[in-house]
Amino acid sequence: MRYTQRVLDPTLERLVASLPAICIEGPRAVGKTATATRLAASVVALDDPAEAELLRASPERIARLAEPILVDEWQRVPAVWDRVRREVDRDPRPGRFLRTGSSSPTSAPTHSGAGRIVRLRMRPMTLMERELCSPTVSLSTLLSQRDAPIEGECPLGIEDYAEEIVASGFPALRTLTSEARAFALDGYIEGILEHDFPELGYVVRRPATLRAWLASYAAASATTASYNTILDAATSLVVDKPAKTTALAYRDVLNKLWLLDEVPAWTGTANRLAGLAKAPKHHLADPALAARLLGVEASLDGGAVARRGLLLDRPHHGPPIPRDGTLLGALFESLVTLCVRVYAEASRATISHLRTARGEHEVDLIVRRDDGRFLAIEVKLGAEVTDEDTKHLRWLRSHVGDELLDTIVVTTGRAAYRRRDGIGVVPAGSLGV
Repeated sequence: MRYTQRVLDPTLERLVASLPAICIEGPRAVGKTATATRLAASVVALDDPAEAELLRASPERIARLAEPILVDEWQRVPAVWDRVRREVDRDPRPGRFLRTGSSSPTSAPTHSGAGRIVRLRMRPMTLMERELCSPTVSLSTLLSQRDAPIEGECPLGIEDYAEEIVASGFPALRTLTSEARAFALDGYIEGILEHDFPELGYVVRRPATLRAWLASYAAASATTASYNTILDAATSLVVDKPAKTTALAYRDVLNKLWLLDEVPAWTGTANRLAGLAKAPKHHLADPALAARLLGVEASLDGGAVARRGLLLDRPHHGPPIPRDGTLLGALFESLVTLCVRVYAEASRATISHLRTARGEHEVDLIVRRDDGRFLAIEVKLGAEVTDEDTKHLRWLRSHVGDELLDTIVVTTGRAAYRRRDGIGVVPAGSLGV
């Protein structure tokens, strides 16, 4: 399979040239091994039981391999973390170790590795990485200069984005037929419930309730629904409801598996906006998982047109989670959030969302530089942008000072341009790193 360049690659290459140990973390099948193997001289694959047993029996052998040494799925032998840390303490030359991990083990390392082991998060493929059209608007440029040029066209339309939602950002799944991909996603979800939870030491007493909770979480994509709301939606027909602590345990394990990717609430600027809500926005690591959990790709023949028809034609599908707009709109926001988060991290920026406590104003994404300056982004499922669509961005612009670098609406339209009020309009596929 041809390797597809990932946004993380340049950062990883620079860090390997400068630092002794890098750990790449993210959900299973996201592409961590393929990315790390390109830079490794030796590979220790700990998902192979024989390789794991050999390392347990003779941990010192890791120091005799050609460097850089990739320790793949390190969490299967947690003691390897401390072994690598000690090796780095002994010899801190750059480019010695790469490690990948698909979960945070319950038996945590005895030392965090701070100052010795740098962690990088890898996420499913962005629209840019999927090579659907050439990006013409750079997020790094928007973060580095005011009134940056916004131009170009992208041929994708709303049906293409609906297809990309269900097509998945997991590299190996994108090569499958629609029917095979549906089976693969089902297997991925079942693997989480039947194997990953027990491996992390959590006994699932009610598998059906856990799956229902995960489906409710998927239905809550791009909302700030409370965990009680999600649990109630998952167990609306259950008399003996699980406790809130059970739902919190679900959340904690899924976080350890890198499958939840919530967007934190923005805390404001130096000028301080009063009355901001603090609840995070919910997103799964890949919107394809949310779509599959909600059954929006189910059809009699497994065809792509039928899948798109379900997602496009059923505005409200899944457990009863309150949300503004349609399910397609929520999952499109998840897709855009995935892309913006990856592009932002390449510029050492962070993302959050803004919502006032009473919900009068909200901005989908705040992309913040280290110095506090930020970019505000709204996500709109549609091609045309009206004054109604930009009212929250204009409100924000009127309440903050020079910290605000730019305001953007990401759409399913085809043209990138600036409106007369200065707000940029960018097709999702036109936005890049």
